[in-house]
Amino acid sequence: MAQVLEFKLPDLGEGLTEAEIVRWLVEVGDVVAVDQPVVEVETAKAMVEVPCPYGGVVTARFGEEGSELPVGAPLLTVAVGEPDADRAPADSGTGDGTRTGDGTRTGDGTRTGDGTSTGDGTGTEGSGNVLVGYGTSEAPARRRRVRPVRTATAAPVASGRADGEVRTADEEGGPVPVISPLVRRLARQNGLDLRELTGSGPDGLILRADVEYALRAAAAQGRTAVPQAGAPAAGADREPAAAAPAARVSGGVVRTPLKGVRGAVADKLSRSRREIPDATTWVDADATELMRARAAMNAAGGPKISLLALLARICTAALARFPELNSTVDTQAREVVQLDRVHLGFAAQTDRGLVVPVVRDAHARNAEGLTEEFARLTGAAREGRLTPAELTGGTFTLNNYGVFGVDGSTPIINHPEAAMLGVGRIVPKPWVHEGELAVRQVVQLSLTFDHRVCDGGTAGGFLRYVADCVEQPAVLLRTL
Repeated sequence: MAQVLEFKLPDLGEGLTEAEIVRWLVEVGDVVAVDQPVVEVETAKAMVEVPCPYGGVVTARFGEEGSELPVGAPLLTVAVGEPDADRAPADSGTGDGTRTGDGTRTGDGTRTGDGTSTGDGTGTEGSGNVLVGYGTSEAPARRRRVRPVRTATAAPVASGRADGEVRTADEEGGPVPVISPLVRRLARQNGLDLRELTGSGPDGLILRADVEYALRAAAAQGRTAVPQAGAPAAGADREPAAAAPAARVSGGVVRTPLKGVRGAVADKLSRSRREIPDATTWVDADATELMRARAAMNAAGGPKISLLALLARICTAALARFPELNSTVDTQAREVVQLDRVHLGFAAQTDRGLVVPVVRDAHARNAEGLTEEFARLTGAAREGRLTPAELTGGTFTLNNYGVFGVDGSTPIINHPEAAMLGVGRIVPKPWVHEGELAVRQVVQLSLTFDHRVCDGGTAGGFLRYVADCVEQPAVLLRTL
């Protein structure tokens, strides 16, 4: 006899109390395996696939796509164990209730197919994993998605194709190698069938760049994709749907909800302004030698070194000399807590808004390792694949706002950190070099710091050391 178990939205970690349903990955009547992702949700931190700890048949879903659910609210119910004879699922295929296909189960309750389990089929104990953040604690191989089995009564889902034809889910014949929900949404909005693309990522993974290339190629050939039902017309001047919460116009006034990532950023910045007595100091520096050093490093062969990685290396060296700035303030205990590890955050602009991925143990990485990690996190941020763990726990932030073509800024500290280094654009300017006027590559550096953790002398010393390393990279060698 089947037992119906209720799966509730789990604690997603980092103090998150609610999540928005972006996309259901299963339908009522689908067979799910233990730890199979069943719904895609967006929190204030990241896009998350939530796995179900039970294996069985989905009997109900709670919440429509686009709706918000609090932690602890029911997500879906799953019938585990053997179904009653008079309640056999509609897609049994045979009179004895035997299911066939990938990830299915037979009449004796034994599941078959990749990533599934065997036994009595009850699954009443679930996976036994703690669902926090972005998955369970099982090994990655255990969490592979199993293609759901559609019920006979479920309506086929149609997807648009670039050639104008319509293909149903039953005709698609296999999972699409896509991880990012932003990539799926971008393709769906433009009526592009992902199954017609060849991914450039690992193991054929389809990336956002692949979708954008396909759309440009279609436009160049004069083809127009067929939008799916409810999707905006292709070619419209717009950002992807995940770029910001939907705005509404009332009497000529545009109102945009502060929710999701933007809402979380608004709350954090407001708290920073309320709690942190910040101050900013800045200095101009001649970055000509730093740029030459980077060019020489990259000309020597091997992996290319990014400018951001060199600035990060300078930051970690400066924090070793001025550890007061790698701190946080415990307001309850009225203590300044100086930290022994540098988890370096860096500001990244994405379609979903400004996010700050964190490089763990940045002080232990060289320039090559920092370059690699910056590239990985930046790619994940743009594709909406950052996990909550990769967006939290920073101890110091590096903000390269020079990429926006500006010279200076007074940034708001990323609470609960104590400081942020800002880097403006590097441009040719008149500069007195060795007693003579010359054109040099000049950059403005700014440091915003929490005045509770240190005084101006410490902040000035930190910034001056950073500027000295920028002007004379050999200074950094003394700390290596």
